[in-house]
Amino acid sequence: MSTTKQVLCVLVFILMLAGLIFFGWEAISLKAQLQAAQKTISQQQVNAKVLSFSKLFVANVLQGGQTVSFDQRLQLENAVRDINDEEIYAAWKKFTNASGQAEVQQDFYGLFNLLLTKLSTQS
Repeated sequence: MSTTKQVLCVLVFILMLAGLIFFGWEAISLKAQLQAAQKTISQQQVNAKVLSFSKLFVANVLQGGQTVSFDQRLQLENAVRDINDEEIYAAWKKFTNASGQAEVQQDFYGLFNLLLTKLSTQS
């Protein structure tokens, strides 16, 4: 093989290697961007669920003015489960199992504060 062909083969090999490194780096970069976008979307979905439950909670419990019906309670229960957050669910159970006005108020403030905290930390 002539020297010119050897040099040409080495140059082609180096260019192919450089292209491989470049596209490998791009793939890694795009994967990181995709993971960041998926995390953001997931946080936005949780925020939407927390906000939806909060609106439902305010409408049925705070502004309802009367005892919460079975259907409303079921709707609230499903909404809080849909959030899929153990801390929020535990606060909800504590609120629903409260007995006595003072305990209900304290658990309500705890639940509502937790909902607001979840919204502000996931934004």
